[in-house]
Amino acid sequence: MKPHPKPHIQKVVLAYSGGLDTSIIVSWLKENYGCEVICFTADVGQNEDLSGLEEKAKNSGASQLIIRDLREEFASDYLFPMLRAGAIYERKYLLGTSVARPLIAKHLVDVAHQTGADAIAHGATGKGNDQVRFELTVMALDPRLKVIAPWREWDIRSREDAIAYAEARNIPISATLKSIYSRDANLWHLSHEGGMLEDPWIEPEETMYQISVAPENAPDQAAYVDIQFESGTPTAINGNKMSPASIIAFLNMLGGMHGVGRIDLVENRLVGMKSHGVYETPGGTILYAAHREIESLVLDRDTLQFKDQAALKYAELVYNGLWFTPLREALDAFVDSTQGPVTGMTRLKLYKGNIIPIGRKSKLSLYREDFATFGQEDVYDQSDAEGFIHLFGLSLKVRALNGLPISGINMPKPDYSRFKRD
Repeated sequence: MKPHPKPHIQKVVLAYSGGLDTSIIVSWLKENYGCEVICFTADVGQNEDLSGLEEKAKNSGASQLIIRDLREEFASDYLFPMLRAGAIYERKYLLGTSVARPLIAKHLVDVAHQTGADAIAHGATGKGNDQVRFELTVMALDPRLKVIAPWREWDIRSREDAIAYAEARNIPISATLKSIYSRDANLWHLSHEGGMLEDPWIEPEETMYQISVAPENAPDQAAYVDIQFESGTPTAINGNKMSPASIIAFLNMLGGMHGVGRIDLVENRLVGMKSHGVYETPGGTILYAAHREIESLVLDRDTLQFKDQAALKYAELVYNGLWFTPLREALDAFVDSTQGPVTGMTRLKLYKGNIIPIGRKSKLSLYREDFATFGQEDVYDQSDAEGFIHLFGLSLKVRALNGLPISGINMPKPDYSRFKRD
């Protein structure tokens, strides 16, 4: 099969980190497409020094570098909606990398419009999820823009190949062959992949972790933290009003100090393979725990249980790069309708990797001590329970009267002989 001809590109906006891959992509784009390359860097709280990035980008061949501070937008428009939805992927993953990609891609599109570019490019590999997240966002926001994914085109197949490519062209890089982990950092988390993590049986080495201490090395004195919510959104820590990004940054520091938020996960990638990753998400883990406690106090049973079901779909959409879709917007509308009463305070105790809820309060609480107490008969007549139990168990009674067996009791053993081959 003949390869597809390369589209004619005049100007491309590259998602640029200044790392090994994106540094060589600048040169590769110019060599293979003959186009102007504009680098775009999103500050999403990765805690990297961006001061020398412009010079590095231009030395790699870019015409300019555009940097945008997106930390507050990331927190308020992406992380907090995801938190309010309760979205968690495959029981553990708080979607730190996943949820950042649509934000970055949105600004790639915006920079392309601002500079008159006709394409965007990214450094995601052909094996991962990020290529899908970037490109679906571009498709949703401006399908006229072309997308270039060098990892799906070039002959570079390893870190060694990439370093050799850079050295042959005098591209300034800081990578060495000794860097074994692939990491992604932002305000919400730090992820680790590769190296010894490729064997999911091996315990990760302690030196790998960067923003959290081992629980056994955490302080012997517990930390107490009060988190205030208004309509499901965190607004204050220990009585101090803070911006969304500041709340997350503070809880990252506090949680990391107490060994909170380490997640070791074998996950199912969208592209079909499994991968093993370790995530450090101290602040997010604390916020999810605090949010759950307020919801348990103010949401009725049916709403809470249905919301838990919706959260699974929300997490799937985020993981699969389907942020800018009608379904995610519809789910947000549902979540918003549930969060009005999620106003109040949760008190948590952090101790050696554990988050222990010790208090929750809200003026909109559905919990009534006079209803819950076993000593007050004027609000709950215990004799009423008899009729309720008769009706609630009616189907069980009818089944028994008809002599139908209960699963696992007096049931014939299955005959597997019919499945044997002659």
